[in-house]
Amino acid sequence: MPTVFAPPTKFDNVDQRTGQRIGETLGLLCDTLSPQRRLVRANEPVYRAGDRFEHLYILNAGCFKIVNLSPDGREQVVGLRFRGDWLGFDGIARGRYASGAVAMDTGEVWAVRYDAVRAACADHPALLTALHEAMSREIAGDRDSLMSVCTLPADARVADFLHHWAESLAMRGLRTDQITLRMTRAEIGNYLGMSLETVSRALSRLARCELIHFTEKGRRDILIPRVEALADFVQGCLTPAASAVLQ
Repeated sequence: MPTVFAPPTKFDNVDQRTGQRIGETLGLLCDTLSPQRRLVRANEPVYRAGDRFEHLYILNAGCFKIVNLSPDGREQVVGLRFRGDWLGFDGIARGRYASGAVAMDTGEVWAVRYDAVRAACADHPALLTALHEAMSREIAGDRDSLMSVCTLPADARVADFLHHWAESLAMRGLRTDQITLRMTRAEIGNYLGMSLETVSRALSRLARCELIHFTEKGRRDILIPRVEALADFVQGCLTPAASAVLQ
């Protein structure tokens, strides 16, 4: 019997407010700063680590990864960004970007000069609020990613990653019952601190538990019957009983 998938769930109030906030912020940027729009293709960098800092970037479309380079030149994925997110905050302190930003699919970024942002904030308190909120979300997101890597077992880590991806899409008004991962298994492992083989085994176990399903097109397209089930699975792995079993 074929698996029947429920239609995407209606966004709750949090998702609706987030989507509205993103639209309002993008509109505010257009009105106050007239950003330079730039189309980027998959694997194209927005900027590289070490580049001189002059601009902040706001994502209007697409998915992007934040990358650092290890001393031996290997790429380390340290963050994911979606529509409405800002890029480049790590360049403010030292005048150069500490990490790079790379498109994972075709997208659009808006560039605004940092000195112009500061000047505009003096006359537009709403823009200053949007800037501070973006910084706060980035700090909280980086904290949550670190907590996931430090506290969750492999299967829960991958489930949390998929839940975050789906939740990010939901907040932007996109479907969550089927998602296309814009990262290879190796990149996911790099981001989660796991090997490619561990990521593949974790995805297979989540599929056996029917938390996810793979489409016939390929293993980058993932069906998620219930996004909430992924969150429940992760939460279950944090209970004392589950922790004792996983040790």
